[in-house]
Amino acid sequence: MLRSILVAGLLVLSSPLSATPVSEAKLLSARWLDNSAGLDISGLSFCDGKLLAVSDKDSGNLYQVDVADRGVSLVPDRALAGLAAPGGESAGLLASLIDLTRPDTAMDFEGVSCDGESVYLLSERHHRIANLDNRGTAEWLPQRWAEAARERGYLQKFNAAGEGLAKVGGDFWIALEREPRGLLHLKANASPALLEIPPVAGLDFRGRNEDITGLAFYHEALFTLERNAFAVCRRSLEDLRAEWCIDYGAIEEAPEFVYRETEYGKGEGLAVDDSGIYVVLDNNNVARVADPGDRRALLLHLQFPEAPAASDANQPGPR
Repeated sequence: MLRSILVAGLLVLSSPLSATPVSEAKLLSARWLDNSAGLDISGLSFCDGKLLAVSDKDSGNLYQVDVADRGVSLVPDRALAGLAAPGGESAGLLASLIDLTRPDTAMDFEGVSCDGESVYLLSERHHRIANLDNRGTAEWLPQRWAEAARERGYLQKFNAAGEGLAKVGGDFWIALEREPRGLLHLKANASPALLEIPPVAGLDFRGRNEDITGLAFYHEALFTLERNAFAVCRRSLEDLRAEWCIDYGAIEEAPEFVYRETEYGKGEGLAVDDSGIYVVLDNNNVARVADPGDRRALLLHLQFPEAPAASDANQPGPR
């Protein structure tokens, strides 16, 4: 009996559900993005010192977040050229029917990442990644995953597919949004790996879908944006367990920031650098409560949580 109690205790102590610290996010700044109304910013990434952004409503431009003394604005970084709807895998019956009402040039970009001079854009509509060079010329990469994902039970809902992208060395990581949510790991010359996301007991999705809408890679870890829990988690690349999470719900729902429609969380873009964590809210062109005429997106700059123990002091980078 005593041995059983000890074993059970050890299992509880070692469980990621009990060991992951979740803390309230500390806000460094919150800024309204000029020129963002109606664009629905859906992805962020730091590339060569620039904070780049994509819109799921504008497939013809890559954007840059321009931070200046006068404020923060969204400006075109480069126009996209040469990208047409790819052939190949079916998008599914419902998606194919809805596609009849959308132009071929609408790519529904939901994620952006980079590697050297190349920028990569994730199309939720086509389940493909586009490679964009510094002149704006784009082409589809050969990787395909839709069929394998559907066989594993993913991509079962329309408009609930690829929502975040991170380039890690020669690999890609893709966030599969919801019902069910998961992570897709693409390695060169290998079949797509579909992985479940270990849960965190301290995160509250408030009865909403458990989802994931953004990814970032920083200091050998994968950062996940878990929208409906208003959370960002730092996860190990080895087993995807969360090392810590921050909850920014009180910030998104503060009277000066909250939008008029709050059925679901609005965080969609995630970027991380030495200065902290950036989350952009995709407000679907909905105005905020405090100013019904303001439909701009909100960019949150959040602080890394403090290290939980002195033993972490020698670890590289903010933790």
